[in-house]
Amino acid sequence: MADEKGFTLWFTGLSGAGKTTISKIVEEQLRERGSRVEVLDGDDVRQNLCAGLGFSPEDRRENVRRIAWVADILSRNDVITFAAAVSPYRTMREEARARMGNRFVEVYVRASVDECERRDVKGLYQRARAGEIQGFTGVSDPYEEPTSPELLLDTETETVEQSADKLIAYVEERLAGARPAAATSS
Repeated sequence: MADEKGFTLWFTGLSGAGKTTISKIVEEQLRERGSRVEVLDGDDVRQNLCAGLGFSPEDRRENVRRIAWVADILSRNDVITFAAAVSPYRTMREEARARMGNRFVEVYVRASVDECERRDVKGLYQRARAGEIQGFTGVSDPYEEPTSPELLLDTETETVEQSADKLIAYVEERLAGARPAAATSS
């Protein structure tokens, strides 16, 4: 809608927690309402914007920095932006927040390593446990949980639909606050 202000919903959580699934559901619902929406999915970004980066702490920081740069541009131009990337370190997420200020919304998509491993259709956790993938978040590299995210989606206890509904409610509330007050006649 023309009067909406952009912001970035920064999804963080382990691989397989549901970041992409939830963002795609909500993206579709918002588009149907006429909102300007873009999804920066971690896997897509790695293939296109961050090809050549590995998974060292330095490369992860650069990956997140690039995602934050694009998300900042989009949200400054009144696009609701979903950034769905593991972004395992708090400092990385805080740097993204510092770049965007009040346009940054941290959404913690929480699920345990065991649950994410159970859902893993790509076999990444199995490969990481076999030593084929080094520095895999949750297995051989740490994940630093957010200390105070604006929104928590616990996909281990909520259905995908429940998590999507919580996110839609949050977005609607945020948009309602972003709209200018209706003019009144005197």
